Amino acid sequence: MRHQRSRLRLKQKPAHAKMLERNLVTSLLLYESIRTTKKRAKVIQPTVDKLIQYAKTHPPHVAIRYVNRVVTDKNASKKIMEVYCARYADRSSGLSKAVPVGARIGDGADLVDLTLIDAVIGGTSQPTKKKAAAKNAPVTAKETTKKAEDKSASAAPAAAKKKPASTKKAS
Repeated sequence: MRHQRSRLRLKQKPAHAKMLERNLVTSLLLYESIRTTKKRAKVIQPTVDKLIQYAKTHPPHVAIRYVNRVVTDKNASKKIMEVYCARYADRSSGLSKAVPVGARIGDGADLVDLTLIDAVIGGTSQPTKKKAAAKNAPVTAKETTKKAEDKSASAAPAAAKKKPASTKKAS
């Protein structure tokens, strides 16, 4: 009997499913964020965590060989060794998160954005709670009056530059 023997598997044929998983893992490691279906995200999350954890706990020459068995691009294995080992040195698990983004238009599949924690996407890091709190901080009375003075000062020269409309007589 097969009681409690569930596995995270993809529906494709085994060779295709394995290659799809390898390509998704490689893309996530290179770009730090991908949009995929919920099922595919659940399948590759443990793989990504294992690769980074293995790279952190083993010597580099052993870890690179282990990572290259899964990853299809050499730059992804370099990024694990140089970037992710340092970034996640103090974190033992939970290196990725899946944020739901709705359903795909064609077939209605649930889509998620699978992102590495503390990812640097597009040259800037994602805002943390500290930055968000600073952004929503209350504005003091001094800052409000200073902004109002700046607006009125910039409006005065603009009004002086305007020329009066010429009065031409229509003939």
